[in-house]
Amino acid sequence: MADPKGFLTTPKQLAERRPVDVRLRDWNEVYVERSLLPIITEQAGRCMDCGIPFCHNGCPLGNLIPEWNDLAFRDDWTGAIERLHATNNFPEFTGRLCPAPCESACVLGINQDAVTIKNVEVTIIDKAWDRGGVAAQIPERLSGKTVAVIGSGPAGLAAAQQLTRAGHTVVVYERADRVGGLLRYGIPEFKMEKRHINRRIEQMRAEGTRFRTGVEAGVDISGQQLRERFDAVVIAAGATTARDLPVPGREFKGVYQAMEYLPLANKVQEGDFVDSPVSAKGKHVVVIGGGDTGADCVGTAHRQGAASVTQLEIMPRPSDARPGHQPWPTMPMTYKVTSAHEEGGERVYSVNTTRFTGDEDGNVAELHLVEVEFKDGTFAPVPGTERAIPAQLVTLAMGFTGTDVKNGLVEQLGVELDNRGNVARDGKFGTNVDGVYVCGDAGRGQSLIVWAIAEGRSAAAAVDKYLGGKTPLPAPIRPTDRPLVV
Repeated sequence: MADPKGFLTTPKQLAERRPVDVRLRDWNEVYVERSLLPIITEQAGRCMDCGIPFCHNGCPLGNLIPEWNDLAFRDDWTGAIERLHATNNFPEFTGRLCPAPCESACVLGINQDAVTIKNVEVTIIDKAWDRGGVAAQIPERLSGKTVAVIGSGPAGLAAAQQLTRAGHTVVVYERADRVGGLLRYGIPEFKMEKRHINRRIEQMRAEGTRFRTGVEAGVDISGQQLRERFDAVVIAAGATTARDLPVPGREFKGVYQAMEYLPLANKVQEGDFVDSPVSAKGKHVVVIGGGDTGADCVGTAHRQGAASVTQLEIMPRPSDARPGHQPWPTMPMTYKVTSAHEEGGERVYSVNTTRFTGDEDGNVAELHLVEVEFKDGTFAPVPGTERAIPAQLVTLAMGFTGTDVKNGLVEQLGVELDNRGNVARDGKFGTNVDGVYVCGDAGRGQSLIVWAIAEGRSAAAAVDKYLGGKTPLPAPIRPTDRPLVV
């Protein structure tokens, strides 16, 4: 146990965010550099080293949280990163992007503030990179087997790295011009600077993983070609088929899916554009959807100089405290103020969009909404609450409905889909086609980054066993596992 009295004597303290007026002038991460955070060792000391550490269950990766908390408290950063990397390929991603279900499951959180697990995690990996403690793990011998991984998001990268380290020759196919999937073109720079992806890719290349960008499986390379060239195929293409909003006026210019808007802002940071082709500068922006993707749109609009930003959510405002029907150790649906919300804008709950109206040039000008209440399993409009708000740029951030590998790859490979439109798999991540596996959102549906990495690691173990008859690779979850969320 790190500090036997730490949870009693040390108050919770979070990582410091840069002042709003400073961070809105750039696209850098909102947090102060982790090296300026001497409180981390004390925060790690708040961990109680529980006899039954429920944080393990809260994290799909099974991160050994009490162990690396203890090592961080003792200033043993080498030992801490060894324990962290034992279960997590990319803690710099999860430490920045995961909503931390491990903290919701922290035993201390029953009646006090939970341990700041996420802050400790990201500090451990950042220190490891700064001190040269992250090296390529090159396999001692090659198996002679080849694997194709479709998609370079967190699931695909995790599967590829594990299989490469097992000695297989792995090729990752990515349809975009750069590696990273939604990590690259969905997550704004202010949440995670892309240098973190770049150095992981360099590590993976040094280990032997090969990347082919600008190649869309099912179009540029067929399913038949994949089966002929590789001994196994892993589908990790994500679930980026966006939910649309079929209301009058949807066709007006200025109404975009979030994944049409956000990647362009990222491409500006990559140097592809001077200014985004779709910019919020000087416009009244409306974001439809109250989740993390919606918050990403809010923060992006602020940095582009929007005149106003309004975020709409059909659900009621969540409570500040854990609801009674979502008891510990489940991950509760509570009211969250992200860094983007700190920066301004208005959040409106219990409303539904009814239509858009536009100007004479076909541009969206107003969004018409109505307040709603949940009755008999549906959202009913409240009479007399209709109103219009200015909207010159609208982003739809209402979630995703399934995988987008229906461009021919599904038919070409002959894999089946489940009733939710995801690629169906058995208890070992295998599809109905021998040698074809699926992991991440393509099989699970839209989910968290920790689930993507956990599925990538587990699918890699299944593929390794398929290719060699046995495997030393860890498999943290099964396809039937579900998060501690109600």
